[in-house]
Amino acid sequence: MKDKHKKGHHGTEKEDAAANHNKHGGDLPSPEPVNSKTLYLGKDCNYERELSRLQVELVKLQEWIRQEKLRVVVLFEGRDAAGKGGAIKRITESLNPRVCRVAALTTPTERETTQWYFQRYVAHLPAAGEMVLFDRSWYNRAGVERVMGFCTEPQYLEFMQSCPEFERMLQRSGIHLIKYWFSVSDEEQERRFQDRMKNPTKRWKLSPMDLESRKRWVEYSKAKDEMLSHTDREKTPWYVVNADNKKKARLNCIAHLLRQIPYHDMTPVEIEVPPRQEDTGYKRPKRSNQRFVPEVY
Repeated sequence: MKDKHKKGHHGTEKEDAAANHNKHGGDLPSPEPVNSKTLYLGKDCNYERELSRLQVELVKLQEWIRQEKLRVVVLFEGRDAAGKGGAIKRITESLNPRVCRVAALTTPTERETTQWYFQRYVAHLPAAGEMVLFDRSWYNRAGVERVMGFCTEPQYLEFMQSCPEFERMLQRSGIHLIKYWFSVSDEEQERRFQDRMKNPTKRWKLSPMDLESRKRWVEYSKAKDEMLSHTDREKTPWYVVNADNKKKARLNCIAHLLRQIPYHDMTPVEIEVPPRQEDTGYKRPKRSNQRFVPEVY
């Protein structure tokens, strides 16, 4: 039996490494075994550097999605203050909003409440070459609507039966569906709520519904467990993110997301900036004729 690392049918070890390098987008390591060593922030890696590295990979993934005309849907669910919005922000901040966009739907209108339940979410599904991140999704029915009594028992039971079928239908149509649940402890959620109350720039994040959900912690736990038991399927699995540490949660989520869709390095090529057009004597208007923003700083 030939050694696959020797030159032959499998190529040289260097060629194999190059092929693997291309398959995973260039800078991502191959998927590691479950029992691999955990990297510790501040000791084994720096958060900002690691985030920057992963964001470069996200750009490569974005270009691959655009070129291959893929359709990708990523759901972000979890308790209030679990860190879903922060993770979404770090994913999108380096991406093209025309390729990667966020769907964060408000309370349904009176008209929308009379539609097929999934109808208002279908309107936000991606076209070819797009990725949509849902900041909360159709799983509202299994969570907040269930706990707060915003849906009837028959509506809830219908959702639990229809949801797996709906998601299989999305996949059969060619959509890549990835579902994340951000899990936060009771103590950490309490700390984040208190921080939001004290910080004027974060206070808007707290709503009466958030405070009510805090009072119904156990009911939400039961609703989440029932939801996962019905909708965590082999082809549409839930991935749970330990979100007690926001920075670790962001890095772990992005690294995992990058491994869900095989992609090639599609980093845009460097271009040369053309020379500026020659001045042929055109006279610009006086600066005094324009309204400038006051330079306070």
